[in-house]
Amino acid sequence: MPPPATDVQALPAGKQWDAVRAAPTVGERALKLLGDENGAVIQDTYGTLYWLVAVGSATSWHLRQVRILSELADECTYLGVPPDSWTTPPGTHWRVPLSVDHYLTDAWKLWGALAEADRVELGPVPRGRQTCYRCELPTDEPVIVDVQHGGSGPGRTVYACPIHALAHRRDPVAEAAAMRRARERGHTR
Repeated sequence: MPPPATDVQALPAGKQWDAVRAAPTVGERALKLLGDENGAVIQDTYGTLYWLVAVGSATSWHLRQVRILSELADECTYLGVPPDSWTTPPGTHWRVPLSVDHYLTDAWKLWGALAEADRVELGPVPRGRQTCYRCELPTDEPVIVDVQHGGSGPGRTVYACPIHALAHRRDPVAEAAAMRRARERGHTR
């Protein structure tokens, strides 16, 4: 149980639980996918979701827009934990209230839901580090936002970091024209 408090309290991760932090888009989908399998979930002011999991159960995860908060050998990570009575926005609150039935989320089930949410929300996972088309910085979490086809040669794949991928606008007219050309050439299934 969170300690009795009147405001959000910073508690160390890695002592009684680790926390899995997911960006709002991925987190919301994973929350729905898990349904009744969710343990306690904290939502902060920005919509970021935090699941509590058993210590050490998520240390090797590599998913886009997902971070693990745990105790490391040389540092401690803290999570803002609201009082157990804070169950509605605004501000940091329990999205899935802490209770006897909802404490730690099964890490394996959470990984499956987050991996599916990552795939649906951000598309296929490219291999290796890529450069974001917008900020021009390398990202270890590239998202494919466009595939440009060359008229007489190979095209190119356009990547973005997760933040800029959400802001990328697709051209529906160009996509429809490309689909039509592909159908005419017999390149569709």
